[in-house]
Amino acid sequence: MHAIVRKQHSELSFFTTGDGCQIAYRFDGAVGRPVLVLSNSIGTDLHMWDLQIESLATHFRVLRYDARGHGASDAPAEAYSMDRLGRDVVELLDALGIERVHFCGLSLGGFVGQWLGIHVPERIDRLILCNTSSYLGAVVQFDARIALVLVADLSETAAGFLGNWFPSHMLETGGEVIEGFRATLLATHPRGFAGSFAGLRDADLRRTAALIRAPTLVIAGRYDTVTSLSHGELLAETVPGARLLVLPAVHLSNVEYPTEFIAAVLEFLDAT
Repeated sequence: MHAIVRKQHSELSFFTTGDGCQIAYRFDGAVGRPVLVLSNSIGTDLHMWDLQIESLATHFRVLRYDARGHGASDAPAEAYSMDRLGRDVVELLDALGIERVHFCGLSLGGFVGQWLGIHVPERIDRLILCNTSSYLGAVVQFDARIALVLVADLSETAAGFLGNWFPSHMLETGGEVIEGFRATLLATHPRGFAGSFAGLRDADLRRTAALIRAPTLVIAGRYDTVTSLSHGELLAETVPGARLLVLPAVHLSNVEYPTEFIAAVLEFLDAT
């Protein structure tokens, strides 16, 4: 049994997972439309998709949620396995009585999307995997990041993430978008960073991604230093029949190239 609490935190609602973690979510768009789930990256929350919502909500019932450890969701002090992050989505859909969805995830959210496509294919219609990978690297690398993020000054953590997400000209210009992401990073609990890094550390989907049967679009950034273009290319080669779109972006391609991003998503979901 999953408890759902509605209309808390402005437009957010909450439900509690089987392991007792409260997850925040919200809907945009009319009831009765196909449901599209959006899943955020590490260090962001559901507002990372704000630039896309107006367009998407005219075609879909858009379901956004804050991944555990982020935004208004709880931040348990433990490793967030990819199984657990995937089950968070399944349990949310079960609690809401939703059988099948389109799913779009970026970075960490893209890993979650792969897990769903592999383990619960009956729940996924179409899958969009953005600026993500099926495997991100050595355990030692992530253990060092986990140890650091738990003791580091959050302003340094935020600066490091922003430098990996956006091109220098956007960072130098600053403005509302950059400052919004900075504020979200500063508000993210160190346990959220650490738990998510652990999930990525332990995830290796390089072989199992071949089991995905949902029609899949992979969006990669040509200048991405987090999940490099080669990672997107490998993922598109591994998932049967996947399409690959390369944007001249760094990591948050939906923010850096919102027009091109939304056009590709709508075309792929056949909503144009």
